Amino acid sequence: MTSFLNPLIAFVSANAWLAYLTLFLAALLEAVPVVGSVVPGSTIILALSALIPGGELSLQWVLLAAIAGAMLGDGSAYWAGHVRQKEILSTWPLTSYPRVVEESETFFRRFGTWAVFFARFVPPIRAFVPVTAGALDMQPARFYAINIPAILVWAPAHVLPGVIAVSALHTYAGLPHHEHVGKHLWIFTVTGGAIILGLVIWTIRRRHGSGIAAVRSRG
Repeated sequence: MTSFLNPLIAFVSANAWLAYLTLFLAALLEAVPVVGSVVPGSTIILALSALIPGGELSLQWVLLAAIAGAMLGDGSAYWAGHVRQKEILSTWPLTSYPRVVEESETFFRRFGTWAVFFARFVPPIRAFVPVTAGALDMQPARFYAINIPAILVWAPAHVLPGVIAVSALHTYAGLPHHEHVGKHLWIFTVTGGAIILGLVIWTIRRRHGSGIAAVRSRG
């Protein structure tokens, strides 16, 4: 493992801009219908965020890259649906994923506006709900009023676990640790994010679990 990590850390240290670009593209592609079902965006973000405590990457820039990518990805998918309306849900490549499209529609009709928020944390429909919201004529102001806060919660929820895990490893293993991570900031952010995610999961299981199960049983 060390033989793999050392060259990676050295490369990222010398090419941080490429790491930030990778984070941006991972977040963007994860939000694109169909593509987001196969691109391991969350895994890439979590892996690269683990380089923050050692100083190879900056917490602020990692968060910014993830947020910007997710906003562009979600926004592009939404506008594609908004322009083409329901026609887009019955055209290729979405027709290759009828079950996920149906789940996304069920999810959106059940939760309404809040589906845009909840879907950020529920793969694989995360990549399909924005285009579905546009296709079902959700107004832009309503979409962004929910989508932007969702992304602002989603990004720290994906970045900070890697930071916390590696920071703990640095602390207990006695490895060098950079203080610029912002200890108090991420502690409060993680706590708030955990509470919000817990509420999201609880709400989905209570209000929507039976709906998803019914869709899958018909598939």
